[in-house]
Amino acid sequence: MSPRFTVIGNYISPYVRKVLVCLELKGQAYQIDPIAPFVGNERFGELSPLRRIPVLIDGELVLNDSSVICQYLEDCFPAPSLYPTDAAQRAKARWLEEYCDTHLASVLVWKLFYQKVLRRRFFGEETDEAMMNHALAVEIPAALDYLERQLPDDGFAFGALSIADISIACYFRTASFVRYAIDAARWPRMANLVERVQSLPAFQALARLEDVMLRVPLAEQREVLQAHGAPLTSWSLGGQPPRKGFARME
Repeated sequence: MSPRFTVIGNYISPYVRKVLVCLELKGQAYQIDPIAPFVGNERFGELSPLRRIPVLIDGELVLNDSSVICQYLEDCFPAPSLYPTDAAQRAKARWLEEYCDTHLASVLVWKLFYQKVLRRRFFGEETDEAMMNHALAVEIPAALDYLERQLPDDGFAFGALSIADISIACYFRTASFVRYAIDAARWPRMANLVERVQSLPAFQALARLEDVMLRVPLAEQREVLQAHGAPLTSWSLGGQPPRKGFARME
């Protein structure tokens, strides 16, 4: 019998990682079609009209957008809760999640990881060095300054682990693929938080799959993931040559 949930989206995506971490923390089994960004076929477009990952399938229900999916999982499985119970803190946690999904995505994914990896590998284009260097010198430090002010001296953002902590750690995990690391001397709270969250078993289980996948060419990734125990679907909505705008991340 197949697991209740199916996820469409690649392990390297911070948006997909956020959903998978929530599923892992809530003890929910799932299967995944780990299509690479930009390769979704026409059926994928029917399921994801904005052609973005992740997609969550729960029976007849199809959900898009990682924040919508995580809130749905929280509503279905309230324990362990990944959103603060206090209304003000819950609103702030959702804001920090949104800040990550928009601004951190812009500077860490599209201006750093995409430039250094995906743009060359998928499209044979040169890195926009000016864009990347500006992100490294100005935009990423400014984002870290802001997030540092939102955190306590130690521990999670709101006492218990929440969607805010998960979101922050997801983006800096993707940044680590291009060897970006937070300067702990300059941003000690952020460095501590990211290390704490990424040390959780749910993150570590995904990290092992991410690491083996990143070592092999795109065409071999599904086979390697299967060999390492990834809960793959028996089918895939990928397979087409990479095209901009196909299977973007959100």
